[in-house]
Amino acid sequence: MTPLRLLADIGGTNIRLAWQDQPDGPLLDTRVLPCAQFPTVDAALATYLAEVNIATPREAAFGIANPVTGDAIRMTNHSWSFSQRAVREAFGFERLVVINDFTALALALPLLTPEQLRPVGGGVAVPGAAIALLGPGTGLGVSGLVFPPGSSLGVPLSGEGGHVTLAAQTQREFDVLGILQERYGHVSAERAVCGAGLVDLYHALRRLAQRGGKEVSSAAQVTELALQANDPLALEALELFCGFLGSVAGNLALTLGARGGVFIGGGMVPRLGMWFDQSPFRARFESKGRFQSYLATIPCWVIDPSATPALFGASRALDIAGSDA
Repeated sequence: MTPLRLLADIGGTNIRLAWQDQPDGPLLDTRVLPCAQFPTVDAALATYLAEVNIATPREAAFGIANPVTGDAIRMTNHSWSFSQRAVREAFGFERLVVINDFTALALALPLLTPEQLRPVGGGVAVPGAAIALLGPGTGLGVSGLVFPPGSSLGVPLSGEGGHVTLAAQTQREFDVLGILQERYGHVSAERAVCGAGLVDLYHALRRLAQRGGKEVSSAAQVTELALQANDPLALEALELFCGFLGSVAGNLALTLGARGGVFIGGGMVPRLGMWFDQSPFRARFESKGRFQSYLATIPCWVIDPSATPALFGASRALDIAGSDA
């Protein structure tokens, strides 16, 4: 098969890659490569092309965990920086489209099947209403879809909602955020609701407890302590994490009027399994005073990351760019 499109979903930890031989074709030779193993994005792309033994595709589309505001890209949660023009010229792409990774994921939402989604409360989605999207991983991605008249696939929103200011709802949360403020100054939602944020929540609780606890350096360690060892501080950190995520998701749903539903992407929440469904997430999502009943009707879903939907979204970005040409 002749390669047409190279697709990449570039996060702060991993880069996911695949290619297509036609615009609506299946993803071929999907690979996940650790970003830390490569000094540049060019090196990761070249390694992938060599591993799967294909010629360089004519077109490429990247979703990247970063604002895309011009030719120069400098990642927020990783060391990679590059010029879009330089990458296009180095590989000889006829077209290269680079968009935010959650914009790419938003483009894929209408393509998801029920088997790729796990519901977490709420009622029935309103057809044609706005859709909200967010998800914690290395950072906190935020996007959404709106549906102008006549649009069935929607128009994605490109923003940096993960960096809105995070608010406390309880004295415990206030105390924890105070510790984060000492360290970071501005405490954004991403400071608590991401992998590093879960670790920071755990260490903040250890400080408040003024006793023991275990040394941890990763979200996976905190999650294992909570769900496997029933460590009380780790469990509280995970509950804080889910509660903050619920608050941020509820804010986003209100802001967008997302009666079409809220989708949760990223790599962290799917790893929590069914425990997440009983976490504080849903209660905090709905806990908006006079608008509790409004939010109670809005369905939420956890996206199965094994479907690599952002890669399909990146492909859709090429279709949209081509139709605008």
